[in-house]
Amino acid sequence: MKDCNQCGKCCTRYGGGDLTATSAEIDWWEENRPEIFNYTSGGKIWVSPITGKTMARCPWLRKLPGQSKYICRIYFDRPDDCKHYPVDIDQMVRDDCEMLEPRDLAQPKRAQEKLDLIMADSRPPVSRR
Repeated sequence: MKDCNQCGKCCTRYGGGDLTATSAEIDWWEENRPEIFNYTSGGKIWVSPITGKTMARCPWLRKLPGQSKYICRIYFDRPDDCKHYPVDIDQMVRDDCEMLEPRDLAQPKRAQEKLDLIMADSRPPVSRR
């Protein structure tokens, strides 16, 4: 598995109405990051403060000028949905994640173990049956 190359596929795919935040996260933003809180409404995130409609894309995602890389402007305060991505190899395949290598596809169990190690600090462990 390769390191993340900041292709932005995860953020552009899920950056609109597909993400959620807990009430605790939203409350924390209200108290500590009002600029993020301004993009919430009725428990939903990435809602335009101007139109009141869910945005098609995360307002905090920026493409680096002249590059095919993206950055998250709220990386350390992003929702848990973002912190926990990717959950599993199947999700990475569906999303055409560029971290995957041919050997990951050939050995998905091993690839999942590697992913779980990579993500250990970002998300709760995935229970396997």
